[in-house]
Amino acid sequence: MAPETERLPLSVARSYPARLSRRSLLKVGATAAGGLALAVALPSWSKAASKENDPALNAFVRIEPDGRVHLTIPSVEMGQGIYTSMSMLLAEELEVDLDAVTVEHAPPNDALYANPIPILRQQTTGASASIRGFWRPLRLAGAAARLMLVAAAAKQWNVAASTCSVKNGVVFDSSGAKSLPYRSLLRSAVTLKPPAPDQIKLKPPEQFKLIGRSPKRIEAADKVSGRTQFGIDVILPGLRVAAVAISPVAGGRPRNVNKAAALATKGVRQVVTTDEAVAVVADHMGAAKKGLASAAITWDDGPNASVDSKMLVEQLKRASEAPGAVARNEGHFEQAFSGAARRIEATYELPFLAHAAMEPMNCTVHVRKNSCEIWVGTQIPTVTQAAVAALLGIPQEAVIIHNQYIGGGFGRRLEPDGTLLAVQIGKQVDGPVKVIWSREEDIQHDIYRPYYYDRISAGLDAAGQPVAWHHRVCGSSIIARAVPALFKNGLDFDAVEGAAEPPYALPNILVDYVRAEPPGVTTGFWRGVGPAHNVFVVESFVDELAAAAGQDPVEYRRNLLGHNPRALAVLNLAAEKAGWGKPMPAGKGRGVAVQFAFGSYLSLVAEVAVDEKGTVKVERVVCAVDCGLPINPVMIDAQVQSGTIFGLTAALRGVITFKDGRVEQSNFDTYLPMRIEKAPRIETYIVPSAAEPGGLGEAATAIVAPAVTNAIFAATRRRIRRLPIEST
Repeated sequence: MAPETERLPLSVARSYPARLSRRSLLKVGATAAGGLALAVALPSWSKAASKENDPALNAFVRIEPDGRVHLTIPSVEMGQGIYTSMSMLLAEELEVDLDAVTVEHAPPNDALYANPIPILRQQTTGASASIRGFWRPLRLAGAAARLMLVAAAAKQWNVAASTCSVKNGVVFDSSGAKSLPYRSLLRSAVTLKPPAPDQIKLKPPEQFKLIGRSPKRIEAADKVSGRTQFGIDVILPGLRVAAVAISPVAGGRPRNVNKAAALATKGVRQVVTTDEAVAVVADHMGAAKKGLASAAITWDDGPNASVDSKMLVEQLKRASEAPGAVARNEGHFEQAFSGAARRIEATYELPFLAHAAMEPMNCTVHVRKNSCEIWVGTQIPTVTQAAVAALLGIPQEAVIIHNQYIGGGFGRRLEPDGTLLAVQIGKQVDGPVKVIWSREEDIQHDIYRPYYYDRISAGLDAAGQPVAWHHRVCGSSIIARAVPALFKNGLDFDAVEGAAEPPYALPNILVDYVRAEPPGVTTGFWRGVGPAHNVFVVESFVDELAAAAGQDPVEYRRNLLGHNPRALAVLNLAAEKAGWGKPMPAGKGRGVAVQFAFGSYLSLVAEVAVDEKGTVKVERVVCAVDCGLPINPVMIDAQVQSGTIFGLTAALRGVITFKDGRVEQSNFDTYLPMRIEKAPRIETYIVPSAAEPGGLGEAATAIVAPAVTNAIFAATRRRIRRLPIEST
């Protein structure tokens, strides 16, 4: 088994393959309709205790008498395509067509559906960990079910199971003359003992029929046709809709609310207040919004009314001057730095960022006397369930969560605050109510990616190679707030991921972390928090070192990656496909970056054009990926494309600023997304690999910014150390 989470550096934990307990691996039961239910029972995964005697509580796989295969997905689908990839893993080993598999959300239960990746150990969709956590358990479940069905057929024919074969859910004898479909074998298979772990032999890659291919996404047709139900689409009998206004300053409260004017609006049924918000409950959203406007709310801003961005940045700057908690210390940095032939120092700044998901925050609740029913898209169903139970003072099992498709998560749905606010409102409403945040409320009351103010320095020898390296990360700690048990000795392991263990050979390395909490601002996970900031700093600074040494940026990196063949391979492939070294016209440049994060290696080359006004256009992005065994190549390409666009939006324009305690950005006119005409051509190249699969949901987001800023330097000789680009 893997060490406990808190003993692992995050970069190790996030790439650590899920190990399987040999105790209680598989359990079998019958479905209500008489089919076969197969549970992958691994109690050692979770922080919670499982019920050993229930054979099919988590029932990852159910085969019904009609032949349909039902797969319960522990992770939630929010655009990343895991429903298709996870179904492929099961279907591959079960030997059924992908079309035969239907998926459903898992109910909240850490003991049954916790992700086995060490940094999670609970039912969470995050850290690019869905495939990494479940790729082996799902294959085992499929293989075990297949073995049991084959054994049932062999018993009926009185032959050895080893002489039988399976194709498309049908078992054949050795001659091929006899055959039995799975559906006719379920009753006998359910009486058999599941195979022991050492009896389950998974397919070698050369036998794959689905893995490595790119079938159509199983949820795509419903999304295109509008049949998919996201959280915001929930409709229930007697449902009311609530528009909400939250204090514009953190810690503020409603002062005056014109309830009479709001209630006079046609369709408005109720005005509800909480400590921090006002909600107008109505028959439909239009009436709720009109009523909210009529309420003419005034606010008591509270203690954070004077918070502004200049003050917050100055606070971080001062904090970064003091030593922090040591994340890595190898060699003798001070000695090597002082004796270096050349010393280079820089500071880098990255702003607060919002998530700005296409689907704004929403939650439907029905609070009853001793129970609560919730319809919401959440990345943390069990955490949300526990938080609601504590708020209402009811048992956790009395909180029923119906998880929905999510229209963009990016870490925002790793927080229960939206659900808790909806429950506070729902307590005061008789019947179900759907609470919907406006786009303005969503952006101005986000839980933001932290602002970082980093100091970095290096000493070079006479040949321009680094002999000393110091990176000081300074920013707020998400881990200390969200998972305080894992914040130890002043170190936030997520904040230093990508800094503590860069892919390069760097002697005499010191990395430390300074925690500095901004008053009146709550920070949280954002699509790859640690790497999304540290890769920018590290890769920008490596480029600075290459320039100082008078060396080509790709060749400079090659010299530092001799010990790291996978990183070197993606660098070489990206450089080759991008045509690195070919001359560029005036005003254009190429930039490169390399990273290891979430268990995957990436290298990205960006080509940019900068006009005489300094306007930057990213024209082309070339990305080479080694994410281990590629499950679905088209999905890998989609992840690279989506992550690149998300990262480019942040790098070019993304910034949240404060004035008088208030967020200044409010909608897509001030928190600017990338427009389609600005999107570059994106090329993805996959390095073949048989290694354990890595994650990709956040990887491209982290690497694109430094490649772009390095390209800007190549085009203009202007070095960018503060994001967003368009503000410099």
